[in-house]
Amino acid sequence: MSNPFAAVAITKHGVEMVRHLGASFPGTDVYYMSKFERGDEQERGIQLFEGSVKLILPDLFKQYNGIILFISLGAVVRMIAPILVDKKVDPAVVVIDDRGEHVISVLSGHLGGANELTRHVASVLGARPVITTASDVQGTIPVDMFGRELGWVVDSFDKATPVSAAVVNEEPVALVQETGERNWWRYDKPVPAHIKVYASMAEASQEPFNAALVVSDRLLEPEEEERFLANGVLYRPKSLVLGIGCNRGTAVEELEAGVLDTLNELRLSVKSVRNIATIDLKKDEEGLLALCAKYGWELVTYTPSELNTVQLPNPSETVFKYTGAYGVSEPSALLSSGADHWLLEKKKSGNMTISAARVSYD
Repeated sequence: MSNPFAAVAITKHGVEMVRHLGASFPGTDVYYMSKFERGDEQERGIQLFEGSVKLILPDLFKQYNGIILFISLGAVVRMIAPILVDKKVDPAVVVIDDRGEHVISVLSGHLGGANELTRHVASVLGARPVITTASDVQGTIPVDMFGRELGWVVDSFDKATPVSAAVVNEEPVALVQETGERNWWRYDKPVPAHIKVYASMAEASQEPFNAALVVSDRLLEPEEEERFLANGVLYRPKSLVLGIGCNRGTAVEELEAGVLDTLNELRLSVKSVRNIATIDLKKDEEGLLALCAKYGWELVTYTPSELNTVQLPNPSETVFKYTGAYGVSEPSALLSSGADHWLLEKKKSGNMTISAARVSYD
């Protein structure tokens, strides 16, 4: 896939607009019928096709994150119906009328990004964006996208539909945020009155609610899952930093096992790990790099002098002798997270030491 979006036209007016869009909207591959060939298509990277557009849609669905169609809404609905799979995997589909007056979000508005794509395309064309998803229209929390721009991931999606209904129908909703960024509200107005924000589950348990949005890096206890996820969605913010020190050549399997065992002992979710932190001597450590690649984590490194700015309760002369730092896992975890204390000061496990800290959001 050369670009994330495909823009397709099948009429004379549509071709004019799709050529303009392709030149003005980065990341767009342009397709139109060969009978409208201008002669500069190869130079501009434009793809020509013969016959019905319906024939190329299945391949476009597989190749692109978003499909922009200068075709009538009714025709698009009929053509894409047989190839739809699930909103978690279907691409965004956006439709534009033949006069370029309206850009309509048709499919995968939230998860697929069609609503955002609709706004961007409308801005380029000077058209009116048409978005019908209830949370966008009402200006409230989009349950399936909540915190996504902040890097949060959904850990329990089963109840997304009934929870979304509770949010848009203004039923009592408990939003429990134990950690994570606080700037999740994106509208220039107060949070709706039916959504009550709590700092803990204990606090929220004192109030009645029909649905819950839980933002936490903890592994929930069974009674918490029963109370809050019976009709709730759990989000994992990227709120944890793991400081790691290790012997040269430590296998990725040992590092991964140490990380997972430690997180389980701490009752913390691996999905909330933001990054690994260590000394710059380990910036090329193959095991650490492989671990970060597997989980999509960044490897953040610090010089010995930077690590030594952190006062340690148990500085190590042995570590200093070999690295120039009085500790690796403990200070790197605090420096990277911005925290002033550890969730786990230091634990030695085989060829590695590991520390954990929660990101400071103050």
